[in-house]
Amino acid sequence: MELLQATVNRFDGVDVDPETLPDDPAAFASALHASLEAWRQAGRRVVWLQIPISRAALIPVATRAGFLFHHSGQHYLMLTQTLTADAYVPGPATHYIGAGGVVLDENRQLLVVVERYWRTPGQPPRYKLPGGALQEGEHLVEGVIREIREETGILTQFEALVCFRHWHDYRYGKSDIYFVSRLRPLSHQIQRQEEEISECCWMPLEEYLAAPQVSPFNRRVVQAALSSPGLSVAQIEGYEDRRRYEVFMPPPAAPA
Repeated sequence: MELLQATVNRFDGVDVDPETLPDDPAAFASALHASLEAWRQAGRRVVWLQIPISRAALIPVATRAGFLFHHSGQHYLMLTQTLTADAYVPGPATHYIGAGGVVLDENRQLLVVVERYWRTPGQPPRYKLPGGALQEGEHLVEGVIREIREETGILTQFEALVCFRHWHDYRYGKSDIYFVSRLRPLSHQIQRQEEEISECCWMPLEEYLAAPQVSPFNRRVVQAALSSPGLSVAQIEGYEDRRRYEVFMPPPAAPA
């Protein structure tokens, strides 16, 4: 019996090649049974089985063989099976990541938005800072600049990361981390994203901080952006690849 094509990873686990899986469920069942026996005899610890959506018919076969769901993407499902009693399987991703920005111009006008789907009829608008979820593979700096541009049409330059908040039981029961940055506007003409934003404007800073409909979180965030130097993007030896790494550090201390 020919085994499933796979490689052994650095944790002595098995990564099955998803591109070489058989299309026929019966052939897959036979190859999977033989492969599991061979991997157990070889002392392997965990099997990682990624099944593409094009081979979704193989999923019931895998679950009958003892595999459990781990995580999924748009075009695949990842399953795992432990082969030894002490095997450890890291859990799937648990958090969403978002980014928002405090954008203040030279006239102390703050860029604010009102989200269309969070506005309560008959109630005053709740002004908040522009921002949203990061896209896959996107850095914080890139994400906050993009979100501000998409929601308001304003071009910005990143200055510093000033704070973040963390909460649980967010979308789909996952947790959420939201980073807030201070940015300098490079343009002033607003072009509102009509689909998501019902209102967007430059508001006098003092008016925003005094408005009763502004949440305590947003008020405190703006105050932190004004009073704190924040964290800037740092260059560290060994982490120069900007496509992969993004590190934030306090400004260098003045020499004694």
